[in-house]
Amino acid sequence: MLTATVQSLRERLLGVHQDHKRIARSAFVLLLFVLAGKLIGASKEMAIAYRYGVSGTVDAYQLALTIITWLPATITNQLSVLLVPALVALRNDKHRQNQLLSELEGAGLAIGIVVSLLLYFLWPHMVGLFAGTLSESTREMCRQMVVGMTPVGVLAFTICISAARLQASERHINTLLECVPAIALLVFVLSARNNTSIMPLIVGTTIGIVIQAVWLRILARRADGVPARPRLSVRAPHWPGMTRSLGMLLIGSVVANLWLPVDQYFMAHMGDGAIATLGYANRLLSLLVSMGAIAISRATLPILSEILHRGDHARARSTARKWSFVMLGVGTVGAMIAYALAPYAIKLLFQKGAFTSEDTIAVTSLFRCGLSQIPFSFGMCVLIQSFASEARYKAITVISVLGFATKLAATAILIRFFGSQGVLLGTGVGAASVFICYFFLTSFAPTATAPRSDSQ
Repeated sequence: MLTATVQSLRERLLGVHQDHKRIARSAFVLLLFVLAGKLIGASKEMAIAYRYGVSGTVDAYQLALTIITWLPATITNQLSVLLVPALVALRNDKHRQNQLLSELEGAGLAIGIVVSLLLYFLWPHMVGLFAGTLSESTREMCRQMVVGMTPVGVLAFTICISAARLQASERHINTLLECVPAIALLVFVLSARNNTSIMPLIVGTTIGIVIQAVWLRILARRADGVPARPRLSVRAPHWPGMTRSLGMLLIGSVVANLWLPVDQYFMAHMGDGAIATLGYANRLLSLLVSMGAIAISRATLPILSEILHRGDHARARSTARKWSFVMLGVGTVGAMIAYALAPYAIKLLFQKGAFTSEDTIAVTSLFRCGLSQIPFSFGMCVLIQSFASEARYKAITVISVLGFATKLAATAILIRFFGSQGVLLGTGVGAASVFICYFFLTSFAPTATAPRSDSQ
């Protein structure tokens, strides 16, 4: 009986479609890379907690990093969604691939420089909007960090393009290299001689980003054999379609990327230390999300794009639905385990130096509330890749707007009853609404039959 069961299971596993096997292999490799990177990131957070605790310095750093990276991240997150399918379609046309990548590199550097200059000149007007009730010293530290970490925003586009090139080649080393900035920051923070200087945070973050950008570009060139030297022109035939698609996606992306600034806005009105507490909780939540959501997203996008490039829309949607259910279950189990282990893990990671036992209790409370988003984040990421591969950008935008509106309304209500915990609970409600929308449209919307354009 046991032998027959084992044989039956073996036959079923061997009969799994090759696309599922490729996704599973890629997801496993990515999971290892993400885990290694996030463990290094956790070490960085431990060092920051030891050196600065829950203080105005950490508030300033978290806020400055958000201000610098928000717009570049908003654009690059959507650019990668468009770029991976386009590069998959251009694998056999190196000339057009090089033309597109060269012009994207040039445009990215130009946008990064312009955005950095705008931040510098508009800072006096922005500080009152973002800083809330933070002290004057915290605001000044934030200003200095915004100026000192300018390369972080400028190089965001180069990092995005190089990572998309590697992902399109089904080489996922870019995921592992995301830990490079964390390593650099860890080294500089640990070597600092006092607990008040902001220079280790500025220099460590900046040098780490520069090393990551250079390293990724070298590996991307080796992977696809394309030089992609920056060029300030828009002659590639992909630009019209890509610009239209990017414009549509950016509407939803701008809304989706408001989630963190909105959370920080609510926390800033609770006084010094509140943003830092949220930051520590979000770092651990990011570790969990990355272990599943990022791994499966990057594993599925090139494969779903390839299936759709062959014209098999029904199979692409079926594959996405199956993996979304798998990841929903994985996320639920992971959240339950994390809830039980939270106080012990946070104490082990952070409670030393300037980080006190009271800080551990505060971070644990926020972290546990934030776990409500994990199952839905895991499940939705696969479905988002399916929508992106099918170029259903309008649907992505509408769902993003609905999800943000739900999150904002839920946060405004829950914060009155639960205080700072309501901010993270509101995020969970918003994530649930987004997952439900994606799954409903994936299951019941008619299958697209129109041919894909070059930009897709």
